Amino acid sequence: MKSQKSAYLYAFTAVLFWATSASAFKICLSPDRLNVPVLLLLFGASLVSCIVLFVHLVLSGKAKLLKTLSREDVNRSAFLGFLNPFLYYIVLFKAYSILPAQEAQPLNFIWPLTLVLLSIPILKQKIKRRDILAICISFLGVLVISMKGQLLSFRLTDPFGVLLATSSSIPWALYWIYNMKNKRDEVLNLFLNFTWASIYVLTLLIITGKLQRLNFKSLLGVTYVGFFEMGITFLIWLKALKLSQTTAHVAGLIYLVPFFSLIIIHFVLGETILPSTIAGAVLIVGGILLQKH
Repeated sequence: MKSQKSAYLYAFTAVLFWATSASAFKICLSPDRLNVPVLLLLFGASLVSCIVLFVHLVLSGKAKLLKTLSREDVNRSAFLGFLNPFLYYIVLFKAYSILPAQEAQPLNFIWPLTLVLLSIPILKQKIKRRDILAICISFLGVLVISMKGQLLSFRLTDPFGVLLATSSSIPWALYWIYNMKNKRDEVLNLFLNFTWASIYVLTLLIITGKLQRLNFKSLLGVTYVGFFEMGITFLIWLKALKLSQTTAHVAGLIYLVPFFSLIIIHFVLGETILPSTIAGAVLIVGGILLQKH
């Protein structure tokens, strides 16, 4: 019982940290705030996450696992690291640079349903009627948010931003599909993925000539994203799953993230949360919950 209480504490802490991510992204990316370019934000945050995860590997005695990696392991990590965090966060950060945080956050949250759709051709899984209904409900939520409740207008407030926010779920879902058979230590996997992502982004920055120094405030923002969106929060979540009697006991708490995010977005960024955003988030999460039960 004590272990389960600790699991809930860890899980809730992770949820709160992830709920601050949308506001942190917007603060870093907004031209009227820190104005950090997308690639520099990803590069800095990936490096911070690498350091956090490597320190954990050392302190937990798992750093020796690096010596056991085969060429196949390295190649798999290179592929998975390209999907997530490299491609996923580039698309997601670009979406946040275009859309209000209250729109980008819940639109990005449709990835569980994208996972279902991609599992059909890749894993040859059959889709159920309940899955179809769940996808329709969540898609309605996407329309409500992206049209600000004006469904009869058939006009998206920012089509490109909406496309980016929703399509960011594709590399994220693909990552989990191709990572299903990966039996290596999860922290080691994350460390390798972020290491490869750092290499990819650095290469892209050098090729495009956009590698530059950041001022102190920007570095603080980038460090926050790397620490609380990526590095330490993943470790806290994994700890919660490990302590919990079953995964289901704590997994459901993740669906609190969009709603806590909206509260933080309102008070930190000063965005007026539209009723359509809340309604859309309810529909998206409701569809996901319907599909999972």
